[in-house]
Amino acid sequence: MFKDMSLIDHRVTEILAGGSATPEDALAVLRAPDDEVLALTASISRLRREHFGNTVKVNYLVNLKSGLCPEDCHYCSQALGSDADILKYKWLKTEEAVSQASAGLAGGATRVCLVSSGRGPTNRDVDRVSNMVTALKDEHPDVEVCACLGLLKDGQAEKLREAGVDAYNHNINTAESHHDSIVTTHSYADRVNTVEQAKSAGLSPCSGLIAGLGESDEQLVEALFALRDIGSDSIPVNFLMPFDGTPFEGTWELTPMRCVKILAMARIVCPDREIRIAGGREMHLRSLQAQALHLANSIFLGDYLTSEGQAAEEDLALIRDNGFVVLGADSGSSDVLSSSARHERDVSKGSGEVRAAYRDQGVSHDPVARRRGAGTELQPNA
Repeated sequence: MFKDMSLIDHRVTEILAGGSATPEDALAVLRAPDDEVLALTASISRLRREHFGNTVKVNYLVNLKSGLCPEDCHYCSQALGSDADILKYKWLKTEEAVSQASAGLAGGATRVCLVSSGRGPTNRDVDRVSNMVTALKDEHPDVEVCACLGLLKDGQAEKLREAGVDAYNHNINTAESHHDSIVTTHSYADRVNTVEQAKSAGLSPCSGLIAGLGESDEQLVEALFALRDIGSDSIPVNFLMPFDGTPFEGTWELTPMRCVKILAMARIVCPDREIRIAGGREMHLRSLQAQALHLANSIFLGDYLTSEGQAAEEDLALIRDNGFVVLGADSGSSDVLSSSARHERDVSKGSGEVRAAYRDQGVSHDPVARRRGAGTELQPNA
């Protein structure tokens, strides 16, 4: 554990100068006292600002095929043996996939993640997704596309690259030393091999983890260093959503403070990689989502694969109100203006125009008159 924040400041300065974090550094971040987390965030956010400025990459998930998976990943609501009450459907048609992706792009995303359940794609599945990508890029030539289809066979990554896929996601999910306790139908080596195949084909490797699976601090560190070493360009950090009907039902190991420390640890270990706050963001970070953006530089917009997220408008407000801008968005768009720029722009209008502008964006800044509690027959808000 760092004896005081000046030591972490010193280590961050060394990393900014080209040094690397050690496992001991990572453990010290994870084990920092809760009352030092704000100072920890302020220090480590220097790494985020150095490499990503005030930008946030906004990603949008399209679940092409939901449920019905033969793998027994204990954390997954789509897995073999799961009784979770989720949507289950076979492959979307190309036009529906493009429509769903287009909605995310219209909502503010710049990267679309096309995901399907299952052990891995058949060659016919790869052809199907390739056609979707071609159609999507015909309509949106600048969109970045990440595919997540499971374990790849020889030649499939190359086929996806030829179709216009930019990145491939396959999470290692946890440390190698913990892997066999969360899934038995495939190995840790299987997952790493798929990441390596994607890299070899020229796809940007996207691989991350899930926190809250019963792993130790040391295993979280092990997983982050593994992700650094395999060269993952984008690292989604998921926080377990313990669906009823899965083996992890009722598992609640995480607190908002713990999640912030995990993101801080990810940033100090991988200072120049995209750190994405992924599934479980709203559930586990709660009121600390804004603080987390000073460590991570990427989020998902709207919903996840089998669970709902907060409203997309709230995601964009989270970015905007904390002085960040959406990476790749039109700099003239009101959705990507920093909060200070928006304030200066709005003050230059009359107050009536400001209110109208916010209403046009679906944001209400009018006070809501109290109609409950004292002086009424309704229960108070307590």
